[in-house]
Amino acid sequence: MYDIAWVENAICFRDAGMPVEMLIEYVKLFQEGDSTIDARTNLLKEAREMIVEAKKKYDIALEKLDYKIGRYEIAQKTGILTWDDCEEK
Repeated sequence: MYDIAWVENAICFRDAGMPVEMLIEYVKLFQEGDSTIDARTNLLKEAREMIVEAKKKYDIALEKLDYKIGRYEIAQKTGILTWDDCEEK
């Protein structure tokens, strides 16, 4: 069961965008024992910040895509494609 938890954690970290090098460092620190708790905490905080920044970029991209999809769906119903003045076509 313990090995499965490790694999699940590794998959979760990779799916979240954690670089392989960071994951390797985390495992190395874990194997060194409790004296590395501070270092592991800092590493996970760094990984979390990277994920938060990536999420912000994805959120902006999704917002733009949703806007464009919405405009095209209106155009499908009305036959007229319009954009806000500031929107690039």
